[in-house]
Amino acid sequence: MATTVITGFLGSGKTTLLNALLSHDGMDKTAVLINEFGDIGLDHLLVREVSEDVVLLNSGCICCSVRGDLISGLRDLFVKRTRGEVPAFDRVIIETTGLADPAPILHTLMTDPLLTSKFRLDSVVTTVDALHGEGQLDTHPESVKQAAVADRILITKSDLADNATRSSLETRLRHLNPAAPIHVVSMGDIDPSKLFNAGLYDPTTKSMDVQKWLHDEAYEQHGDESHEHEHDHKHDHEHSHNHPPHDVNRHDDHIRSFCITFDEPLHWDAFVTWAEIFTQMRGESLLRVKGILNLVGESNPVAIHAVQHVFHPPATLPGWPDDDHRSKIVFITKDLGPQVIRDSLYHLNAAASETAETATTPGHGKNL
Repeated sequence: MATTVITGFLGSGKTTLLNALLSHDGMDKTAVLINEFGDIGLDHLLVREVSEDVVLLNSGCICCSVRGDLISGLRDLFVKRTRGEVPAFDRVIIETTGLADPAPILHTLMTDPLLTSKFRLDSVVTTVDALHGEGQLDTHPESVKQAAVADRILITKSDLADNATRSSLETRLRHLNPAAPIHVVSMGDIDPSKLFNAGLYDPTTKSMDVQKWLHDEAYEQHGDESHEHEHDHKHDHEHSHNHPPHDVNRHDDHIRSFCITFDEPLHWDAFVTWAEIFTQMRGESLLRVKGILNLVGESNPVAIHAVQHVFHPPATLPGWPDDDHRSKIVFITKDLGPQVIRDSLYHLNAAASETAETATTPGHGKNL
């Protein structure tokens, strides 16, 4: 079932957003996992307590307090659903604490055997305070990471900031994360459809929506100098806009977002070797990686997704989304530029081609 992670810095409006979302029609089959009931104002929505850590809301939603291990919380909630102890739900929302690094939650959803078979990561939604957001990005690296890995960004409390402040923050967020749609909201007022169904699988069409998930064209529109082809890796494109001078207080100056494209098919073993090297040596720097690969010996594309040290099992897609069959990999990194990534993968792939080894596919060769 689809799982959405709502994150954002302290006081950025996560609880307000959650309350507003749960009031919408169509959200009745939603399970919500939070840290403490006391942190969220759900008293007026409370119907009855099912157990010490689960309540049912007027909207029909399930609210679960997870004070310890997220894995145990999700497993217990799923068992209660199976036993009929709580109503059936088809969506899960996990709200993090304001100081949380979202990466461990994403790791959990990507690696635990039971969770990966029952829950799929649909989207990461990050709230950013319109008035205080820039200051928080300057002083708190957690807020930068929360925005960098987001699939959707909400500028909250928009009524408290003037147009210039909001515009400056939006420009900064766009540089930090070119692909994530940014919505300006007040009191959490937003249509849930704008936040959900951001994953590779689109339940509304029951198909794989690669273009919406990867959104690689955003990096070309953004003018990032890192959107380069492997056959011309000495050619740099300049940014299409001016950036402020380096400031040691700007944590987002360490974050890079770029897309690397390969014209020639990749050897799966070469890609896995590259992934093993970089996750072991620079895993902390790979905040998020998403891509669609054209592999030697494979007629269909293969989707890959990683968060820092963890690669999700690759997925062979039913077909290419269009006539462009190049490999495209989107990176969000910290203190790691495209040059070393591109060159290392290029040379590993070239070596594999030169030795003329029989390429293997994800189902028969090395595993990520």
